[in-house]
Amino acid sequence: MKLSIIIPSFNEAATVAKAINRVKKAKLVGTSKEIIVVDDGSTDDTSKKLKKITGITKIRLAKNQGKGAAIKAGLAKATGDYVLIQDADLEYDPADINLLLKPVLSGQAEVVYGSRFLGPHKNMLFWHQLGNQFLSTLTNIFFNTTLSDMEVGYKLMPTKLLKSLNLTEKRFGFEPEVTAKILKRGIRIFEVPISYSGREFNEGKKITWRDGVQALWLVLKYRFL
Repeated sequence: MKLSIIIPSFNEAATVAKAINRVKKAKLVGTSKEIIVVDDGSTDDTSKKLKKITGITKIRLAKNQGKGAAIKAGLAKATGDYVLIQDADLEYDPADINLLLKPVLSGQAEVVYGSRFLGPHKNMLFWHQLGNQFLSTLTNIFFNTTLSDMEVGYKLMPTKLLKSLNLTEKRFGFEPEVTAKILKRGIRIFEVPISYSGREFNEGKKITWRDGVQALWLVLKYRFL
């Protein structure tokens, strides 16, 4: 099996090289890997950092469009059997990739999400945690499932499946959109505990309460429309 690891990156000059290096060094069981890094119109030194790195596929978007758009750009270049999304900010540890792969390789699951609430984690911002739990609960009610962390960034699924979902959300709406569309197809999502080390806003964290409000609307939209 081959795994395509897509790393969307916007103004992550401080961490992108370290993140890529850790993904490169991650020893995956039962699969080879390709690394696709999408520079989403960064205005800092992200592009300069990427120019120095070899052994990866690089995509540069002319202007910032959002995480969803960056993932779609990376997906167009993906040649692996499965796709994993890896943020460039190191909130998620590449050492955990094998935890997501294990249920797939053993035939237990087709789609696997990491869960920040089931595994060890550095304390999140209170309102972010509350918002994440509320959105997961709403998703569980509307789609008759039991997810603990719908908004998690660590998601693993077949490349063909992800390409077939006709994704349209350009920003952080990618998370509720992809989850809703998977669940509407009757595919159950397998969750595994992962570690999490969240950032503060002064460290470059980008998601805000506005994205939470949009996520709420999108859960309703993709369930009923």
